[in-house]
Amino acid sequence: MPAFALSLLPPDATPVGALSAQLRPTLSGAKRRYAVLALIAGLAHPASAADCAVRPKPPLSGVASLSAVADYRPTLKACVRPDGARAFAIRTMSLGGESVALLADPERLTTRLERLACWTCRDAGEDELAGARMGRAIAASAEAPGIAHRGFLENAGLTRGAAGAFVTGDLCPSNRPLDRGFFKTLEATGPHAPVALAISGLWLVRHGSDFRWLKAERDAGRLDIVWANHTMTHPYRRKLPNARNYLLSARVDPEREILDVERLLIANGETPSLFFRFPGLVSSDPLMRTVRRFHLVTLGADAWLAINQKPASGSIVLVHPNGNEPDGLSRFAADVAHGTIARPLEPVTDAPR
Repeated sequence: MPAFALSLLPPDATPVGALSAQLRPTLSGAKRRYAVLALIAGLAHPASAADCAVRPKPPLSGVASLSAVADYRPTLKACVRPDGARAFAIRTMSLGGESVALLADPERLTTRLERLACWTCRDAGEDELAGARMGRAIAASAEAPGIAHRGFLENAGLTRGAAGAFVTGDLCPSNRPLDRGFFKTLEATGPHAPVALAISGLWLVRHGSDFRWLKAERDAGRLDIVWANHTMTHPYRRKLPNARNYLLSARVDPEREILDVERLLIANGETPSLFFRFPGLVSSDPLMRTVRRFHLVTLGADAWLAINQKPASGSIVLVHPNGNEPDGLSRFAADVAHGTIARPLEPVTDAPR
């Protein structure tokens, strides 16, 4: 039997020799060989997308530890499925002993978790990604300089999209409860209201019930959530200058900050997106290069409502529904009511041009 045919068998499939033995009482010779090949073909039939999809089951209460996601590695692989679907794998990992990839659609800018066994993947170069919309979006956001200050950059990355409004909410660490009223205002704009939530790991750890509430609103069709990366701990010390704060703080590992919040999201049944927002919108040239190397699109904002920036067509709107910024949420409600933030709202995946 050809080796490639054997490699198509699922790990729990009946061995070929056993199949032949089962058929021996009724068939012989060439007929038996053809029957075995037919059985192998059936077993090797490409799995459906539903069979390939992976979503770890989170606990009913509390928050799952990121340790549930093992051997988590950045990568760049071009992958193809037997049905012709194509994607780039940007992370690989082990979930329950099974090899899984975080896959990105290079044109739609969406992500999903699937079993690696469903795909044929090879190492890809940056030049191969560069020709796709995903590559262009990553490069454009990495090259958007923001405002240069001595020792740091402010609001670098993608700040505007095409026409419409792109609502983003930052879930920085907070001791206050989630402002659910903001999400009710958002839901009133229409079903599947799109919102990109830049989530920090510490917020998730401390707000398991609020996190489950958000997922329930999404599953009920009231919200369409994109989980953006806002780092694991969102380092911040009051009174420290920005050039020595946030991810520029001493002894902070930016790579671990980025990867650990992704692992935590996955462990709790969600899928990280291609989008990243710096804590405090504070970055530097080396940090921008790190985010680019991890194949993420850096999000800034041109309408941070709490600091009285006015939204316009194409604005990436920024609010903080973590309980720390009620003024911004009040302005959001007023802007929606007065039509300043136009409906329908647009998903952040449509923002990169």
